[in-house]
Amino acid sequence: MKKKSILSPMGRGNGAYVIHRLLEGNIPDYRVVPYHANWTFIPFMLPIVAKIKQARLLHTVPDYAWFFCRHAVPLILSFQNYVLDSWMQSYSAWYQKIHYATDLKIWTKLATKKAKMITAVSDFTAELVKKDLQLSGPVKVIYNGVDTDHFTPNLDKDANSEVIRVLFSGNLTRRKGAHWLPEIAKFLTHGIQIHYTQGLRTRGGLPDFPNLKSIGPISFQDMPNRYRQMDILLMPTVREGLSLAVLEAMACGLPVVASNCSSLPEQIDDGKGGFLCPIGDANAFAEKINLLAQAPDLRRAMGKYNRSKVEKTFSLEQMIRKYKMLFEEVLTNTGAYQTIK
Repeated sequence: MKKKSILSPMGRGNGAYVIHRLLEGNIPDYRVVPYHANWTFIPFMLPIVAKIKQARLLHTVPDYAWFFCRHAVPLILSFQNYVLDSWMQSYSAWYQKIHYATDLKIWTKLATKKAKMITAVSDFTAELVKKDLQLSGPVKVIYNGVDTDHFTPNLDKDANSEVIRVLFSGNLTRRKGAHWLPEIAKFLTHGIQIHYTQGLRTRGGLPDFPNLKSIGPISFQDMPNRYRQMDILLMPTVREGLSLAVLEAMACGLPVVASNCSSLPEQIDDGKGGFLCPIGDANAFAEKINLLAQAPDLRRAMGKYNRSKVEKTFSLEQMIRKYKMLFEEVLTNTGAYQTIK
């Protein structure tokens, strides 16, 4: 079988997988090799599953990269997020705390030592990774990109609708701030509804509340239409590498009310594209949502600002171009120069 230039072994069902699929769809020499999460219980089998000997270059996330990079194939690591630091312990389940602090952190450190290049999706993530893993070399920042032809605003939306729909998109986990949704909902004025998705790792739903509406799991293909039906995106998360949901909502012309933490200030300009609130402050989140609900012109202006920012800073085209340049650089430095198609 002819070797692919770049092989990307990836676990299914997360934002990193979506990004690597976008690379595959726009770079002919790039191929994602998906694997089921169950394989991570026997990680030494992963190189067999991925058939990495067929590649000239590996590009993957750090979690289990060490098991792939034991072969003589150059490795590029991309940190889509980082949750192995001590601050995240209080937002992790007991089994995650053990896993993150022991084997996963060891494997991540080993992978960084093998990598020819390390990237991160935001300045925040790059600095955190360098500090927590004590990396001496550079971590190159390449922002995630969104397809602005696929995610577009609803130009026919009735801004004066009696019902204001607020979207929470993500798994119902503590890291995503889902446990604060009922408290936020309690402080919202009449006519405002929070519509929440249920991701692949969701077990059950939220407590019954008249203005909390479950819309179940939504496929990636259906997300643009879902954003267009909404008025505001709510993101009460405690940690984001660079939120795809925020980028997609911005591209669809929505204002965003989010936590003032991690990479979110790199995405949302406070007071221009939405509002940034203290982590876990339900009153502050509700106050900003109530303000936007009463101000259709402000929602429209912030949505327009966000759309413009995505086009300038977070476009898919920019992301593809920067990764192509990176792949060519690594192949050149390893003596296997090839123009990436």
